[in-house]
Amino acid sequence: MDSLEVIKVTERFSAKNYAPLPVVIERAEGVWVYDCEGKRYLDCLSCYSALNHGHRHPRIIKALLEQASKVTLTSRAFHNTEMGYFLKELCEYSEQEMALPMNTGAEAVETALKAARKWGYEKKGVKPYEAEIIACANNFHGRTITIVSFSTEPLYKDAFGPFTPGFKVIPYNDTRALSKAITEKTVAFIVEPVQGEAGVIVPDDGYLKEVREITAKNNVLLIADEVQTGFGRTGKRFACDHEGVKPDLMALGKALGGGVYPVSAVVGRKDVLGLFRPGEHGSTFGGNPLASAVAREAIRATVEEGLAERAFELGRYLLDSLKKIRSDKVKEIRGKGLLVGIELHKEAGGARRYCEALMKRGVLCKETHEDVIRIAPPLVIEKEEIDFAVSQIEAVLA
Repeated sequence: MDSLEVIKVTERFSAKNYAPLPVVIERAEGVWVYDCEGKRYLDCLSCYSALNHGHRHPRIIKALLEQASKVTLTSRAFHNTEMGYFLKELCEYSEQEMALPMNTGAEAVETALKAARKWGYEKKGVKPYEAEIIACANNFHGRTITIVSFSTEPLYKDAFGPFTPGFKVIPYNDTRALSKAITEKTVAFIVEPVQGEAGVIVPDDGYLKEVREITAKNNVLLIADEVQTGFGRTGKRFACDHEGVKPDLMALGKALGGGVYPVSAVVGRKDVLGLFRPGEHGSTFGGNPLASAVAREAIRATVEEGLAERAFELGRYLLDSLKKIRSDKVKEIRGKGLLVGIELHKEAGGARRYCEALMKRGVLCKETHEDVIRIAPPLVIEKEEIDFAVSQIEAVLA
C-alpha cells in the first residue's frame, strides 16, 4: 500500500473537517507507529490522550478479542455480563457513587449538562427552562450544537447557529468572575482542569480548590471535564486530584477505551445521576459488553502498571528537558504530567510548520491554537524515547 495513494483516496472522498499531517499510519505498537513504507515515528499525540496505554496494549487487545468472541452488543434493552462490573470498578476508581455509560467525550458532556439541568429543576427548585450553566472562555468540550453554543472559538460555531440558550461564559482561571456570574438560576459550572485544545493552559495553583468552595457555597454543581486529562495523563488519576477536589460530576472518555474502542461515561453523585428515569436518556451502544470489557481492562492496567505515577515522574523529566532548549522562537513551555504545550512567538510563523518538520524527523505531534505544539505521548513512554523526542524538537526550534 502506498501512502500517497491512500492520501489521494482519502482527500477525494472524505469531508474536509480535519487537516491531518501527510503521514499514513499502517501499524503501531506501544509508543511507535509505522507508515506504509515502513518508516517509524514516535507518537507524541496519543490520539489526544486516548492512547494513554500506548498502541495495542496486549492486555487490552486480549480483553477485546475475548469479549468479541462471546457477545459485542445487546443494547440497553437487556442486561449484559460486563456493564455492571465496569460501572462498579469505574466508580471505585473515581471515588464516585454512580455512573452513566456513553460512547464519546461529547456524549459524556451532553449527559452531564442534561443531568445538571434536571437536578436544577427537580432538586434546586429552578423554574422550568430557566436553568443556567456557566462555562469558561476558550473551552473545548466537544462539537455538538449545544456544546459549541458556549464555545468562544469562531471556527467551531460561526456556521452552525442558532444556538442552545442557557449558558454564560466567563474567563478561565478567574474565581472572581465565577462568583459574580452565579445567580439563583445557576445549576452548574463546567470546567476543564487543564485546557488542552486552548493550548495546554494550566490554571493557577488553588484555582480548582477555590472553584469547589464557591460552587459548594452556592449550591451549584461542579462538572469537571476530564475527558482528556483523566486516567493518569497529568500525573494523578484525575487532574482535579492535584488539589484534592472532588467534582459533583465528571465527564470521562478517551483513555477509558484503552485506545481500541470508544467508551465514555459520566460519574458523580447519586442524587444527581439517580434522577434519570427510563427513556429520558440513553444510547444503543452505551455500556455495550465489548466497550465495558475493554474499559475494565483499561482501568486495571492504569492502576496495576502505575501509569499516573509514570506520568508524574516522566512529565517532570519531559518539562525540565524541554525548558533547557534555547530558542528565540519559544514564548513559554507549560504543562502538567505528560500533557505539555510549547507556545511559540507569533513571529515563529505558526506551530504547523514545526509539526511538519518533526514528522520528517520521526516525531508525530500536532499544533493547537495556531501557535502551540502539543506534546502528549503515551504514558508507557521511556526516558530514552523522551530524549529522542526532545532532541528532535530542539533541532527544529534551533
